[in-house]
Amino acid sequence: METFTGIPTAASGFYAELEDNNNRDWWLAHKDTYDDAVRRPLEALLDGLAPVFGPAKLFRPYRDVRFSPDKSPYKTAQGAFVSNHEGVGFYLQVSADGLLVGGGFHSSSPAQLARFRTAVDAHASGGALARIVETLSGSGFSVDGQELKTVPRGFPKDHPRGELLKHKTLSASMHLGQPEWMDTAHAKDEVARHWEQLRPLVDWTIRYAAP
Repeated sequence: METFTGIPTAASGFYAELEDNNNRDWWLAHKDTYDDAVRRPLEALLDGLAPVFGPAKLFRPYRDVRFSPDKSPYKTAQGAFVSNHEGVGFYLQVSADGLLVGGGFHSSSPAQLARFRTAVDAHASGGALARIVETLSGSGFSVDGQELKTVPRGFPKDHPRGELLKHKTLSASMHLGQPEWMDTAHAKDEVARHWEQLRPLVDWTIRYAAP
């Protein structure tokens, strides 16, 4: 296991260049930069966070272009997901814009969605979620996810938590950019701090809507 010393600023530079050179020849010529500035630092960071948040999955850098009109072969960001329950957990991303942290759930199976709506409808659990979302918004997180245009059938159109009922998935994220601590070992503490802010949302989902 490598000791985490920070995410090099070269990581963002790598993705800025990749956006303009998304082809195999450029990737192969700069694969060492990806390994040294992106993959290995993130693996070390995630290993260091695992005792508190759980094991992480570092996503593959290659795009699935089989059914996409965009045939660019490489993702222009490196993402990682920490999850102890299917579709629910914490997210981290490095791109040309720097760091992004997030958390919530992205799985919208019919059974999970039904549990989610039942919990949002209930006064106690739904009220708890509304307060969590309000706190995250007030702390600078962007709350988003897949949404219906209207409150789903079976619920009053003027439901007090109608906006939450519209959600098929629910997550919160924050763009951190390229802060001074990004390329230092302190980045581990900062990511952990933001994930702890997101923990109430993750825990709520695990309790009421996880498979």
